[in-house]
Amino acid sequence: MKTFEETCVKPAPDFEQFRKTVMRDGKADYVPFYELFANVEIMEAILGKKITDRASTIEFYYKAGYDYLPTFPGVPMALGNLIDRSQGYPIKDWETFEKYVWPESVSFHEFETVGPILPEGMKMVGQTGGIFETAEKLVGYEQLCYMLVDDPPLVRAIFDKLGELYVKMYTGMAQIEGVGAVTISDDLGFKTQTMIDPGYLRKYVLPWHKRLAEIIHAAGKPCLLHCCGNLSEIMEDIIEYVGIDAKHSYEDSILPVTEAKKLYGDRIAILGGFDVDRLCRSDEQAVREYTRMLVTELGRDGGYALGSGNSIAKFVPVENYLAMLDEGWQLRK
Repeated sequence: MKTFEETCVKPAPDFEQFRKTVMRDGKADYVPFYELFANVEIMEAILGKKITDRASTIEFYYKAGYDYLPTFPGVPMALGNLIDRSQGYPIKDWETFEKYVWPESVSFHEFETVGPILPEGMKMVGQTGGIFETAEKLVGYEQLCYMLVDDPPLVRAIFDKLGELYVKMYTGMAQIEGVGAVTISDDLGFKTQTMIDPGYLRKYVLPWHKRLAEIIHAAGKPCLLHCCGNLSEIMEDIIEYVGIDAKHSYEDSILPVTEAKKLYGDRIAILGGFDVDRLCRSDEQAVREYTRMLVTELGRDGGYALGSGNSIAKFVPVENYLAMLDEGWQLRK
């Protein structure tokens, strides 16, 4: 197995190549890399040191061959935990909604910190958790499902409050000079269908996604979407109504990335798609062969960036992740 230093011996970030890819503006000089993020444990294992500041994170993305750095706004909110529900959720009814303290401002400190120290050629990709995901953490998924039927005005009030907050976040991110693109990251589905009825998504969520996409485009920047799950019933809405430029998150058991490219590649760019389960279970040679197929077939005419189907979680074998990166680098030559 090659070391990290051997994998990317001469990093040369060029965000314009990534932009050209996601905007499908002809074929870029190479197939760029894309991840929503790499887990801290993975970055530390590869770098061989602790991630103590954003400079260390920049070092990782730079040496790994990415043309950008995922960068996040700061929005302190009291939220429940979808996994550990012992503490409950802050909003249960109109009374708790009225008492809830919504953030009055958004911090862009991270952007201000990393922008001046990014290597030449790199830009930031602004991103944060999504509107629907945050609504789940405010009321709980089960309670949200009941609320959609029992109290639609409260659902509308919650999503409107969240939408106003996200407009502030995305307006701020989009206007920062060093930001090259902005991602709407909102998981709306699971293996067989959307998390709630598509009609509810069209009513409460997608209009805000459309507003965010308009803000991003008004700043002259690409709008990327990271969204997990089976989106077959709303994919046309996402492409034609919301107006995204590129889509990330693909799972072989739902829609293999090769099929996604056939279905949607003439209208949006396709990002990642190396199924995380496949990436975890394959041996190095299989990883390299599959990477080669993705780059040569999906990247043949542009509009494709190499990466995992979701993110580089802490359980992804480091040697397989490095093999994917190395093969991607070799194919740039």
